[in-house]
Amino acid sequence: MQKAHLTAYAVAEQFDIRKARDILQEKGFEPDPFQTGLFPQVVHIQVPIDSIRRVSNPTTTDLSSDEVGDVFVFPSGTVVAWSLPEGFTSFLATRTLLPAAEGAHIENLETEDLEYIEDPQRENSSIKGDTIILGTKSGNDDPESKLGRQSVDTVLTKVAFSSGLARSTKLAVLETLLANYFESTRTIPTLLSQGSRLPFTRDFILRKTGQLLSVRAQLNLYSELTDSLPDLFWDSRHELGLEGYYEQVGRALDVGIRIKLLNEKMDYAQEIASVLRERLSETHGLRLEWIIILLIAVEVGFEVLRLWKERAHELEAKAEQSSEPS
Repeated sequence: MQKAHLTAYAVAEQFDIRKARDILQEKGFEPDPFQTGLFPQVVHIQVPIDSIRRVSNPTTTDLSSDEVGDVFVFPSGTVVAWSLPEGFTSFLATRTLLPAAEGAHIENLETEDLEYIEDPQRENSSIKGDTIILGTKSGNDDPESKLGRQSVDTVLTKVAFSSGLARSTKLAVLETLLANYFESTRTIPTLLSQGSRLPFTRDFILRKTGQLLSVRAQLNLYSELTDSLPDLFWDSRHELGLEGYYEQVGRALDVGIRIKLLNEKMDYAQEIASVLRERLSETHGLRLEWIIILLIAVEVGFEVLRLWKERAHELEAKAEQSSEPS
């Protein structure tokens, strides 16, 4: 059995999934060729492995399972490709689908790979280490298997493994964002321990606070990263065990541990953000105090000037009176 690869690309905060489907249709690909009905949770296309066929005629209806690769596009801004050249899938994810991307971060592209082996003697699948054992055995009455094409069950299994890998890759994006946050604020604990003044502007403090809130929101609010099971598996047939495959990938890639660690790091980052906000409040309060002092000083100055003028006027009047002849 020959090993092949599946690769996930996290290219954006999210995809406009309908726009992504339309783009792929315009390029000649057939969305959901097996009628899985999983749209809009995922867009699935099959792509000829042969580069000449891929350019001249991207349809795969007359090709066997070993002549095509699979691409799964998820609303989370992630693309997962099976058995396709890196150059093609990278261009597809970062260029072809770019108009459908919202919050694209091509310059901070995250990728993750797994290997897989197809086993035609097994009906179920599993993952060992970083290798997926993909059971492709299907019933004798499956019309697709008679044509040499992969079965719908195999496609659904690939969706489950792809969803798990996409989740891990999306998590890697947030890990990188948080690492960059810590790098930009790493001098703060040292400055505090030395009793030094924090040399940060108001814009810097507000920007760092916003970055942290964005990462926390992406982890806990705006994605399915922390969900035990994505919505697309709720309506799947229980006997397929798709949720089990999804969970296997999560365990293999330590997703649960990484989410817990990421939240703990964000708690620490929140403490740093609190220090920055306190510094911002202190600076603002100090500025107000100096403004008040300055206003009082100006008022005192005007009052002194008024008294001096009055005194000068009185002295001038007395001098005039004393100079008059009696």
